[in-house]
Amino acid sequence: MTQNENLAALSEAGVSVWLDDLSRDRLQTGNLQELIDTKSIVGVTTNPSIFQAALSKGDAYDAQIKELAERGADVDATIRTVTTDDVRNACDVFAKIYEQSGGVDGRVSIEVDPRLAHDTDKTILQAIELWKIVDRPNLLIKIPATEAGIPAIASVLAEGISVNVTLIFSVERHRLVMDAYLQGLEKAKEAGHDVSTIHSVASFFVSRVDTEIDKRLEEIGSDEALALRGQAGVANARLAYAAYEEVFLGGERFEKLKAAGARVQRPLWASTGVKNPDYADTLYVTELVAPNTVNTMPEKTIDAVADHGVITGDTVTGRAQEAQEVFDKLAAIGIDLPDVFRVLEDEGVDKFEKSWHELLEATQGQLDDTK
Repeated sequence: MTQNENLAALSEAGVSVWLDDLSRDRLQTGNLQELIDTKSIVGVTTNPSIFQAALSKGDAYDAQIKELAERGADVDATIRTVTTDDVRNACDVFAKIYEQSGGVDGRVSIEVDPRLAHDTDKTILQAIELWKIVDRPNLLIKIPATEAGIPAIASVLAEGISVNVTLIFSVERHRLVMDAYLQGLEKAKEAGHDVSTIHSVASFFVSRVDTEIDKRLEEIGSDEALALRGQAGVANARLAYAAYEEVFLGGERFEKLKAAGARVQRPLWASTGVKNPDYADTLYVTELVAPNTVNTMPEKTIDAVADHGVITGDTVTGRAQEAQEVFDKLAAIGIDLPDVFRVLEDEGVDKFEKSWHELLEATQGQLDDTK
């Protein structure tokens, strides 16, 4: 099988292409392996919404849920078993890529229970528990970058556990995430862990920023405001990449860890499916090409890039000033940026929590049906 040229070009430009979806159906039919072989996929991310969608479709999980019900498993134990089994199997599918990439790719993410987003201690305990249950070196534990999540991230990394930090919306929060990563590595090193085996990505959400800011620009309604639509998401991500360069490419604190084998915490572009039909459906891919990044995409976006994505090399490095000008204009026109990011974080947590409750209800229904 040959790789799609557009996606191969994206990979060659330094972007790791990860699929933002996982289901047992993908694993059992060989679809996941096919995407690896033809679409340059080198990792997978999951979240509560993805698992809720996977378990609500078809009958791939019915036999296992029936078996768990007969053993007396409650709904939380059932979901934990079903989801960690899928993630472990996906880790095995990606084991070869993990080895070939020196641990950089071949990664599969699983998220802590979103109901714990504001509880530091319980997040830490569940992250350790999930790491032990899945028991694969190419796992990433997803922890949200909430105020309670930041210290949890540092503590989990200090245990030698690799982390995907999710729900990052602002550059300010991204800086706290990078600080937590460095703090975690420093503690891990002190504890005798091999820091070269600890990996992390910082998942910076893109399209949701445009959705929220565009809505506010349309409420303002002036020509000047409307002209700024669709620019904030990419500009925000470019500013995040500039912050990453500042910390990891020559930053004094990281240099000490790098000497011990530490890896950079790569920026990961999440929420890259385009929600506004007026924008190019490859916008959050072609405009965010930079070395040492990850783009995690829904399959629809992967297909769009494969079909007509134009990869022209690095479209991020050196564009921070241009990006800052977009934010200066947004602030000048009356967009309350701190409020935008606060709303997006709250909505992000609420959305995942809602999906988790739907997953609990649906699974409980299946457990009840087996009695």
